[in-house]
Amino acid sequence: MDPVATVLAREFPERRVAATARVPKGNHKRTAVATFADGGEVVVQTAGDAAALALEAALSRAVRERTSIPVPRVLASGALDGVGYVVAERADGDELHERFVSLDSVAQRRVARSFGVGLGQLHEQFSFDGYGRLVGSARDGQRADGGEAAAGGAAFESETATDREFDAAIDAASADDGDWEPWFSAYAREGIAALPPAFDGLRERLEDAVATASLPANPPARLYPWDFRPGNALVADGRVTAVLDWGQPMAAAPGLAVAKVEHLVADWYVEDGAPLRRAFRAGYESVRPLPAVPRAYRVAAVVRSAVDSAGEVTRPGYPERTGSAAVDFHRARLDALL
Repeated sequence: MDPVATVLAREFPERRVAATARVPKGNHKRTAVATFADGGEVVVQTAGDAAALALEAALSRAVRERTSIPVPRVLASGALDGVGYVVAERADGDELHERFVSLDSVAQRRVARSFGVGLGQLHEQFSFDGYGRLVGSARDGQRADGGEAAAGGAAFESETATDREFDAAIDAASADDGDWEPWFSAYAREGIAALPPAFDGLRERLEDAVATASLPANPPARLYPWDFRPGNALVADGRVTAVLDWGQPMAAAPGLAVAKVEHLVADWYVEDGAPLRRAFRAGYESVRPLPAVPRAYRVAAVVRSAVDSAGEVTRPGYPERTGSAAVDFHRARLDALL
């Protein structure tokens, strides 16, 4: 039986499904929009990694509860036959990735500021005892029926506890005994190694920029939502109405997240990102002081944004740059930093 149909039958046994439509996005999850006969709609996501999806559901709930970031309410989550699932409200709005360039300058700055405010709130609300990817475990057959369930139908096995509602753990293999410099260096070098041959002319300078960086000694570890960007948001009337993807969260120095989100907001869509950068920083500073952002963080932010999880060069802007135009975009930003 189709896993989406199985999930809907389990979670909504009294409602008849009129139609389901696949959403052709995502490398790790399958997404579908289900329309009920009574006219209501929900979004169903399934993934083979049930623990990762359960962790994402828990984080989505926590972000919705503790920040002003608009996050669709999680209606149910759990696992069936080893396949994880999340059911959430369908949010209103157009894809910000497609609409950003057509917004007027005032709306663009408002959007950039909202991302700054959101990241500042995330850094205020989510702190950790080490660096690396957050991990959890889910038991097959469990589920959560309400938006307030802390673990989203999962029991998390924690090595490094966070707060009482969001019980996650730092992966000890990537935390490197809690020392920031080795973890960051490995993270940046992995990104450099993943760059295709078109970047070979920059590779040595990129490695030198990381190797010679003067980094803060063991800065505070805060949530690093590595995909917090316009491409994962919806917009209506010039305002962000939903941020959709909270998968694969990490913990890192706050300056690294600032560098990456700022790059994806201020540089990705427009030629002159200075006004958007100022708006983003003002939004962040309305919540908390802006952290130190060494050049090495900005290099890592661009490098880790230039290639996707499948090893393909990412397509910045809209209409999206492809081929050599996409490579040129990333190279130009790296050249400017170097």
